[in-house]
Amino acid sequence: MLGTVPIAVVGSIAVTLNLLTPAHAAADAERERAPEKSDATSPHDTVRGVDTIRGSLGQAAASTSPAQTDAAAAPATYRVQSGDTVSTIAARFGLSTAAVLALNGLSWKSLIFPGQVLALGGAATPAPVPAPAHAPAPSATTYTVVRGDTISGIAAKFGLRTAAVLSANGLSSSSVIYPGQRIAIPGVTTAAVNRPTPVVAPAPVVTAPAPAPAPTVQPGQVVALTDEMRANASLIIRIGRQQGVPAQGIVVALAAAAQESGLRNVRYGDRDSLGLFQQRPSTGWGTPDQVLDPTRATLAFYGGANNPNKGRTRGLLDIPNWSAMSVTQAAQTVQLSAFPTAYAKWETSARAWLAQLG
Repeated sequence: MLGTVPIAVVGSIAVTLNLLTPAHAAADAERERAPEKSDATSPHDTVRGVDTIRGSLGQAAASTSPAQTDAAAAPATYRVQSGDTVSTIAARFGLSTAAVLALNGLSWKSLIFPGQVLALGGAATPAPVPAPAHAPAPSATTYTVVRGDTISGIAAKFGLRTAAVLSANGLSSSSVIYPGQRIAIPGVTTAAVNRPTPVVAPAPVVTAPAPAPAPTVQPGQVVALTDEMRANASLIIRIGRQQGVPAQGIVVALAAAAQESGLRNVRYGDRDSLGLFQQRPSTGWGTPDQVLDPTRATLAFYGGANNPNKGRTRGLLDIPNWSAMSVTQAAQTVQLSAFPTAYAKWETSARAWLAQLG
């Protein structure tokens, strides 16, 4: 068909169809201006534009052939010669056409011209495909891709849907992004982009208020009772009377409770010690709830016939000759404290409390 079309029109068609670059067209125009040879016998001499198109088609086919065995090392740049195409330049230096297009910001429809300088990169590794032509300018609200980023991860970082970020950047789900590439963040202010993730301080640990400290006492001093102390002292005295414990035994119990807990039913202590007498569940004094029951704890301290831990713990009435011991010795025999003489300082107060309440 092209054989019946004027040369000028054929050249226009060829350029339009990208079968013939301006470099080809310039060469053909030069040949057309040369005088015709009188001895031309080949019909191709009169349709040089058609031959050029056919040659271009042949070159394009050759450039896409996988057999490229004698490619030269790619220089950093290359100056376009008459007759060159991007595909033949790429094939000459063992590069892919897509890589050369990408390095020079060209598309598959771009034209090249004789004298134009193309970047080849000096290596056969294809360069990353640049961002789409409509990618936002650096001054726009953008995010700079770093190693390991994905579109879905970037979208999640700014609370967006992945589809929204893809659409804003003209990307598809199969698009590849590269470190350094700028990604538009739709609907996000510039100040929020590329801002380091704030470090959130851990919430303060809320603890229960520290209990009031136990009263301190000097030997011979009588400690004034608070309402809580008075209630617990009255309970120890009442249970002692009910169990037939003599006054000396009640004084021992009051001194022991004052030293161990300050006459308070506390829910903490050394290791698993709890309650009025700081009895330990792990050594058989009962469950945590049981040792926190002031009545049961007092009965366990006194022991004897109504000892709730009979056979497991020993109370004051279970100790032979306890009444012949000093207050601190008798209390220590039950409590087995690491501070065996600490009960002595409470003897004066214990006797005064028994006199007041008993």
